[in-house]
Amino acid sequence: MTDTMTLSRRADELEEKMARELDVIVVKSRLHQMAEGDMGPPPNGGMLRRDNPNADILMGDDPRLPAMPAAPTLVDFFKLRFGPSMHLLQSARHAVKSGLSDKMVLACLLHDIAGVGFIRGDHGYWGAQLVEPYVDEEVTWAIRAHQVLRFYPDESVGYEYPQSYVALFGEDYRPDPYIDEDYKRMRAHKWYMSGRQITLNDIYSFDPNLHVELEEFTDVIGRNFRQPSQGLGFDNSPVAHMWRAMIRPAKFL
Repeated sequence: MTDTMTLSRRADELEEKMARELDVIVVKSRLHQMAEGDMGPPPNGGMLRRDNPNADILMGDDPRLPAMPAAPTLVDFFKLRFGPSMHLLQSARHAVKSGLSDKMVLACLLHDIAGVGFIRGDHGYWGAQLVEPYVDEEVTWAIRAHQVLRFYPDESVGYEYPQSYVALFGEDYRPDPYIDEDYKRMRAHKWYMSGRQITLNDIYSFDPNLHVELEEFTDVIGRNFRQPSQGLGFDNSPVAHMWRAMIRPAKFL
């Protein structure tokens, strides 16, 4: 009987432990709350503890994600944080097949990293900031520009307004005024075609049956991405905090 009760208690304790591990609450941003119509005060540690008295507040690494090395590289972010990034790899391969320079292959490889790893809104602008300390200025410019240029056809290079955008946004969709203004400036810029090249290699890079390995581009990354010795996120650059946010993307209970 004692052994049975001991086993029962052990099972109960294990079940409780497993339940506590499942009691994970991701802290939503204030903007996320407002979008859901919640105009109340943002949650803080005290409120979360009050509503979940048995939970622990953790501020370190998220155990749901694979651990990052102490000095993470761009390749580490691709493998451990960017998730399925086949679209980026396909875009870079298209750039290689098109005979583009190393710089433009890298730009195609990186053009959507803000969307896959950090934030989707204005992903070209955010992505350009993420890589600016580590790449050639033209690469940064092209990544920023592609977000704008994708909405505007260019018959001279065979780029049409994507039919997928018609399906997603509707026939009457028009970009915001700031996008229009940026387009006018970018259209007259010396690197206009660099940004346009990303859109050309972007639109054809959604083949679910085509598999591309990141290792195809490790040499391109090595030659054109200035990897800080301290690791991305720890080099005291102006954007280090953004890379750290992708290492530890959530606070949770």
